[in-house]
Amino acid sequence: MKRIAIGLAVGLALVLSAGLVFAQMGWGQMGPGMGMGPGMGWGPGMMGPGWQGGPGYCFGEGQPEGTLVTEEKAKEMAQQYADRYLKGFTVEKVLPFTGRRGATMYSVELKGPKDELRILHVNPWGSVMPYGGPGRRVG
Repeated sequence: MKRIAIGLAVGLALVLSAGLVFAQMGWGQMGPGMGMGPGMGWGPGMMGPGWQGGPGYCFGEGQPEGTLVTEEKAKEMAQQYADRYLKGFTVEKVLPFTGRRGATMYSVELKGPKDELRILHVNPWGSVMPYGGPGRRVG
């Protein structure tokens, strides 16, 4: 009887600890990865550094927190990206648009040596990524 009680207590402890682990991983009611993590709610940090595009997220180190990228800086960062990953491409147009919460972002059109067209996205904090997100291949 004592062994059964100890076994049940250990089993219950394992189930509770597994529940805590899954809660920390974001397993919500919608399934794995669908929970809300830090900076993903409708409060401070929404679309800020740490959600998508903080320093080191894609290309570049981004801007210091609180500093938003200008159109000229977006053009410069896009050209640096092109020089590193898209040899022979040059910036043709920088098109500003308003994203969530009124922050200005930039869509940058690049033209290649054989008239290829590539589009980059520069977020308000200075991260540069190919249009379509970080999973899209360049080159």
